[in-house]
Amino acid sequence: MRRRLLALICVTGSLVTGCGMLPGDHERKTVTVWLMKDSASREFVQRFTEDFERTHEDLRLDIRVQQWTGIVEKVRAALAADSGDGPDVIEVGNTQVPLYADGGRLVDLSLESMRDWDEDKWLPGLAQPGKDGNQQYGIPWYAASRVVIYRKDLFEQAGISRPPKTRDEWLADTEKLNSGGNQGIYLAGQDWYTLSGFIWDEGGELAEEEDHEWRGTLDSPAALRGMDFYRRLQALGEGPVDADEEHPPQAGVFAGGKVAQIIAVPGLARSILQKNPGLKDKLGYFPVPGRTAGRPGAVFTGGSDLVIPENTDDQFAAATVVGALAGAKWDTELARTMNYVPNKTTLAGAVAGEEGVAAMAAGAAHGRATPSTPQWADVEADNPIKEYMTRVLGGADPAAEARRASRKITEALAPDVG
Repeated sequence: MRRRLLALICVTGSLVTGCGMLPGDHERKTVTVWLMKDSASREFVQRFTEDFERTHEDLRLDIRVQQWTGIVEKVRAALAADSGDGPDVIEVGNTQVPLYADGGRLVDLSLESMRDWDEDKWLPGLAQPGKDGNQQYGIPWYAASRVVIYRKDLFEQAGISRPPKTRDEWLADTEKLNSGGNQGIYLAGQDWYTLSGFIWDEGGELAEEEDHEWRGTLDSPAALRGMDFYRRLQALGEGPVDADEEHPPQAGVFAGGKVAQIIAVPGLARSILQKNPGLKDKLGYFPVPGRTAGRPGAVFTGGSDLVIPENTDDQFAAATVVGALAGAKWDTELARTMNYVPNKTTLAGAVAGEEGVAAMAAGAAHGRATPSTPQWADVEADNPIKEYMTRVLGGADPAAEARRASRKITEALAPDVG
């Protein structure tokens, strides 16, 4: 906080000689930014840098691209380093923010979020993981979520004139499509991200916090209803019950020509078309249907937040960069360039012309993220949700298996409980 106050005084000019910026001095302060590989194109970074430095004559950007492999350890080391030795702004996965905020290593950006950055319009799946109590550490940057990628020609052959709007319509349409040697849908048995959306739609949770203690809640009536819908949908295809969507990669299965639908991010269409160019102009997209026609289904929202390390030597300058990157102008430009969902629901119109991204934006408006606790990584390391799904799809009692999986989640989140 002392460094932040000093930075604010510097900007007002009240303590010019103590800030290293004398009148007429044109030396720029360098702000080091870590962005992740493939999050933004080289051309976008160049355009942003040129515009930012032109409009902020006292600041210079040093943007460094990082690899996802090993990034957790690298970020943790940067957060623990001496002041001024590391990055001033870091892009992190939205669900990773709790991991880095633990121990007070990030700057609390609640004031800027409320006053300057329209936090009430942020996508919940990006904003919620970036918050700890009343303190906002992660600033939403961009999102990506699952949609239904479908074969327009197979829908037409089945007499389906438009994509379904509700879950009941979806089941009925998928049953029609599941004939003549075609799979109505290819849904792997361990696609737990998709299951999470069905659970949230029913009002359930993967885990809940009460009195500062986390417990697995797959055995709640709402969560069990979500699993039952997953079971009914998954049965309308030939997805393996004991594997996830990457084993085998579902893009290859879909490209084989006998599958009417998959649930995936729109960008997967590129891989599908590489494997089967004959599907060009035959692919369509629609949001995962919800319980009612007026609201798409809840989906897991992936993407990135921007954070500021507590050990930066200029929090004000770092916040200026975050405000520019996450502001309407450049966030919209990023979404258009990279086919992402912008960070605010009010910016969805910027991608309305792209069918897949528009479907993604509709779902992301009601998106969620995994439980906001640093220990969730321990759950995913030996994921009991996958085992639970396989057992239920294999015919085991859902309630008993849900209780078993919930106990394992509780043990991972709070070893002293359960």
